[in-house]
Amino acid sequence: MDIDELLRAPLRVVNVGLERFTRDLHDQGVPVIEVDWSPSAGGDERLRELLSKLGS
Repeated sequence: MDIDELLRAPLRVVNVGLERFTRDLHDQGVPVIEVDWSPSAGGDERLRELLSKLGS
């Protein structure tokens, strides 16, 4: 697909965590897929490192 085709194609959105953004797009008839995501270990880098060692 070239850039012209891409820009003419219908808008499709994957949203990660911004509920208001999803609602606004949905209200305008834009198809939206909502992904329920949050950073591992709540974003705590030290805890993430510890958890990663459990999976090794």
